[in-house]
Amino acid sequence: MYLQSLQLKQFRNYREQRVEFSAPKTILVGDNAQGKSNLLEAVELLATLRSHRAMRDRELVLEGEPVGQIAAVLARDAGSTDMMITLRSNGRRTVSLNGEALRRQLDFLGLLNAVQFSSLDLDLVRGGPGGRRNWLDTLLMQLEPVYAYILQQYNTVLRQRNAFLKQGEAAKDLTQLAIWDAQLAAIGSRVIRRRSRVIQRLAPLAQAWHQAISSSAETLEVRYAPNVGAEEDDPVVVQQAFLERLQMRAIAEQHQGTTLVGPHRDEVELMINHTPARQYGSQGQQRTLVLALKLAELKLIEAVVGEPPLLLLDDVLAELDLTRQNKLLETIQDRFQTLITTTHLGSFDALWLKSSQILTVQAGQIVRK
Repeated sequence: MYLQSLQLKQFRNYREQRVEFSAPKTILVGDNAQGKSNLLEAVELLATLRSHRAMRDRELVLEGEPVGQIAAVLARDAGSTDMMITLRSNGRRTVSLNGEALRRQLDFLGLLNAVQFSSLDLDLVRGGPGGRRNWLDTLLMQLEPVYAYILQQYNTVLRQRNAFLKQGEAAKDLTQLAIWDAQLAAIGSRVIRRRSRVIQRLAPLAQAWHQAISSSAETLEVRYAPNVGAEEDDPVVVQQAFLERLQMRAIAEQHQGTTLVGPHRDEVELMINHTPARQYGSQGQQRTLVLALKLAELKLIEAVVGEPPLLLLDDVLAELDLTRQNKLLETIQDRFQTLITTTHLGSFDALWLKSSQILTVQAGQIVRK
């Protein structure tokens, strides 16, 4: 797949900007806080309908404006597609394909695939389990767009069950509690099984990359640790384990007024040489781990989708030493369309600069160098 053009209107600090991509690699160079990351964020939104930098759409719309827009032309093996997201600072966003508004945003997912790698991704190792769950869910939405609907269903049931527990009626109305338990276990088991399957496919790819980058000096393990403790992929077994766990924690849930069981409390365990990576020494080792995960994402999406995804590198080369930089650049070559932000061009060798489109970003304006 190849992103041919991107047009931003009243998005972040861009008033109106169109970019035509004319090379497999595009380097966006400029000082900090000029809008380089904003452009990558727009591509991320087209791929996942999510931003890892903003919680609300009003943060994405140019300050003082009611509406912002991201439009793109994407070329794939099956043909080209016009994509558009309209963001509203005080209302619901809308999406359209080839000029036609879509009734379900779910139908927008899976058209553009992208892997984002930024300095913030070190939090995958150092941060809490919520960040790792979000990372896994975002990957799953690209591989199986229906997963976005399943996760949305789960979160809806979870909110409603939490509201019931907060009312303090659970101990009195066991029939109603049993209904909520059954709904949570049914939809939650679908989340668990999909997460488990994707980790099973991703883990060996990440292990292979990690060995290559660390020259086989370290062993990486990526393990899914579901909160309900179910190891099998059988839907009946997972659902039964879920219900049993709910019964075990019933008194604690009623006391705390919240749901303590389910995939919203899952963990993705990252281990180096059998030791939790967040407790394991240097930033360099943590960077190697995250780089291995990102390269594994690229390969997995390519294998599942049948086309190489885009790679978005947000000021990350400066974070990597020369060995890791070379491994990353060697992997990319011209195989993956890559958008890279940087404050200076010193990280790139002459061959890379020669084969790249170089754009300068200054105060929400982009000019070809």
